[in-house]
Amino acid sequence: MEIMVRDIALVKSLGAHGVVAGVLQPNAMIDVKKVRMLVSAAQPLPVTFHRAFDYASNRAESLEELIDAGVARVLTSGGANTALEGASGIAALVRQARGRIAIVAGGGIRENNVREVVALTGVTEVHARISSIVGAAGGRGGKIKLRKRLPDDESAWEELDEHRMRDLVQQAG
Repeated sequence: MEIMVRDIALVKSLGAHGVVAGVLQPNAMIDVKKVRMLVSAAQPLPVTFHRAFDYASNRAESLEELIDAGVARVLTSGGANTALEGASGIAALVRQARGRIAIVAGGGIRENNVREVVALTGVTEVHARISSIVGAAGGRGGKIKLRKRLPDDESAWEELDEHRMRDLVQQAG
C-alpha cells in the first residue's frame, strides 16, 4: 500500500488525469479500508477500480462499497471472460449504479462488437485494447523469451492501431 500511495503521488505530480487501482481481500471481498486510502491519496483525481472487481464474491454489494468509498468508475466484464459474454451482468450494474458511479465495460471490446456491447449494457464508457504488433526486421529472436505470447521477433512491440481505434469510436456512436 505504501508503494501504491507513493506511485499515486508521483503520477499526480506528473499530471495524470486519474488513477486505476483495485484491492480485494483474500475472501474476494473489496478491501474497503485500502480502497478509501487510495481514493484519499488520489484526490482530486478520480479513481477507477479495475477488473479485480470481476473476482469480487458479491458484485452488487461490492458496487455499493465502491460508491461509498468515493470511487468514480468500475471497469468490468460483468464477471465473464469478455464484456459481450457478461453483458447482462454489466447491464444489471448500470441499473444499480443509477449514475452514482460510472460502469465501464471492458474485456474483448473491439470495433466489431462495441456497438452491441453498448446497446446490451447501457454503458456510456468502454475500455478497449486496440493495438497491432509492429517491429523492426532483424530482431534478436533466439530461444530465450523475455515476455509472453507475442511474435518470435523480440524487437517487435505493440502499438495503438489508430485506424481500428477510430473505427471503434465511430461504431460506439
